[in-house]
Amino acid sequence: MPKQPRAEGTLNLRAKNRGTCSAIAHLRSSGCMKALFPRSSDALEAIVINTAGGLTGGDKVALRAEAETGASLCLTTQAAERAYRAASGFATADSVLTAQSGAQINWLPQELILFEGAALRRSLKVDLASDARLLMVEPVVFGRAAMGEVLRNVSFQDRIEIYRNGLPLYMDALRLDGDLVAQMARLAKGAGAMASLVFVAPEAEAHLSAVRAMLPETGGASLLHPDLLALRLVAEDGFELRRALLPILDRLSGDTLPTSWRL
Repeated sequence: MPKQPRAEGTLNLRAKNRGTCSAIAHLRSSGCMKALFPRSSDALEAIVINTAGGLTGGDKVALRAEAETGASLCLTTQAAERAYRAASGFATADSVLTAQSGAQINWLPQELILFEGAALRRSLKVDLASDARLLMVEPVVFGRAAMGEVLRNVSFQDRIEIYRNGLPLYMDALRLDGDLVAQMARLAKGAGAMASLVFVAPEAEAHLSAVRAMLPETGGASLLHPDLLALRLVAEDGFELRRALLPILDRLSGDTLPTSWRL
């Protein structure tokens, strides 16, 4: 059987400070990775698009984004990303973000939906200057509950690394293999979706009590450093996950959540 063609793509983006707003300093894309730039008042907002329509075994996508000194960059996605059944091998998705002095990066992709048979290795690495700010969320949905999908054979490896001045600030790793229904029943009372959120900013502690009050019983938030708030949340399905996340993201983003999150 001839080898099936696989999707590959890269996106490299750099934002610069242009007085009262941020603008594109560099942009290069190839393959299936594209970006759209809605008009925004201050931050440069980029909607990342995988034109392949999803990820399956052998696909490779990579993103590099940087906010230069004093710049503000927000990255989101047009819709949920999908990891489909893999005939062989893993799909890989690697993202690297850099925020220079006084810069802010918001990493706000919409949900990743895992399908039965998916095999995905994903990583996110963030390098922050000492006074840079970060808001990131990674929501994951275990199949579409409304379609009656049940995940019995999935391989998902996810890693988040955040550094400040080259030193580790936050590290998180997740590996799910095999029967997700059984694993979630044992670990998270049958949850069908989950999310991790990290907020790095001088005012992080001031938001902690309010964020905790917004969370359902299946979520928790902690202050890991004086300026680092971390949150973990599980939910029955993608709808309940988003309903819990939206008010928190609105608060932490200063009501600047990308419009694509409301569509």
